[in-house]
Amino acid sequence: MHPLASAFALLVALPAVAPAAQAPITGERPSAAKPFKAAEVASFDSPWALAFLPDGRMLVTEKTGRMLLLSADGRQRTAVTGVPEVNASGQGALGEVVAHPDFAANGQVYFSYSAPGSPNAIVLARGRLVGGADGARLDDVTTLYRAHPDRSGGHYAGRIAFSPDGHLFFSMGERQKFTPAQEPDGVLGKIVRLTMDGRPAPGNPLAAKSFDPAIWSYGHRNPLGLAFDGKGRLWDAEMGPKGGDEVNLILPGRNYGWPLVSNGDHYDGKPIPDHPTRPDLEAPRVSWNPSISPSSLLVYSGGLFPKWRGKALVGALSGKALILVALGDDGAREEARYDMGQRIRAVDQGPDGAVYVLEDGKGGRLLKLSPAS
Repeated sequence: MHPLASAFALLVALPAVAPAAQAPITGERPSAAKPFKAAEVASFDSPWALAFLPDGRMLVTEKTGRMLLLSADGRQRTAVTGVPEVNASGQGALGEVVAHPDFAANGQVYFSYSAPGSPNAIVLARGRLVGGADGARLDDVTTLYRAHPDRSGGHYAGRIAFSPDGHLFFSMGERQKFTPAQEPDGVLGKIVRLTMDGRPAPGNPLAAKSFDPAIWSYGHRNPLGLAFDGKGRLWDAEMGPKGGDEVNLILPGRNYGWPLVSNGDHYDGKPIPDHPTRPDLEAPRVSWNPSISPSSLLVYSGGLFPKWRGKALVGALSGKALILVALGDDGAREEARYDMGQRIRAVDQGPDGAVYVLEDGKGGRLLKLSPAS
């Protein structure tokens, strides 16, 4: 068995004791000196996500529904055809894109998007990438999973992570409707564990308790970052209400509290009970007030930044920052905040260990971060 798969099996069997949470981070935080230099690779029209292929090429999605294949140096780009129609109004977008762990053999790409319709849903799909600089397309596009029930609103989420033991995790927001995050028979405001073909994975922790059989965890608001660390633990970065943005350690079958508790308040100022009032619910490992608007999460595993290894990098929209979070055995904490001057939509790691970030909005740049010296 792969050592990470063994670690994952231990995670599933963890007792009901979670690592300690850092006290909520309040007030403005100072920016740290940057240990990196940033070089522009390319620019886009409201980019949303990026993924690296084994040969160093990149896939980038744009909010409006376009997927682009970039050369390893970013100088050549090709529009990928075969992408389904996307509802890009409001918070809708062509969202996450990730390569299958065995992409070199099967050419498969997984992606999420907000589907047309009223009401609509976030959809998980898969296609086979064929072609290259002279023309690229997705063949055999298949819908693997559709969030249910269909609801109007924002908070699609739609992040994808592959576990060490060969499962697929998919995050879904509660569509700005609050209570669906606590409803057992739907998957809004949930993280689900699926087979690679999009079916509920056998052995999910709540399947025998009258919950939807795909649910892994619930009580989430808008989980926009999802990643495994080197110990096989799953983490998310989640947008809270007014304040109360979170990084969570995602444990099987746990309830993360939304909308019952939050370390933030409603946008109209109405208070929400804080997490300590409900110790039976999972508290965040890190929370922020004022908001940073986390958009993405990467657990760094490369060699170019040895002091970042095993730690999380969180992209921040309203915070206009890249935030380094240490992931310890007994909790997590913000370690450094790097001012990027622009809203950060996505963060990923290149094959050479460089970190790549996507700026948000029209003309959003793809930046390569490499050591400053």
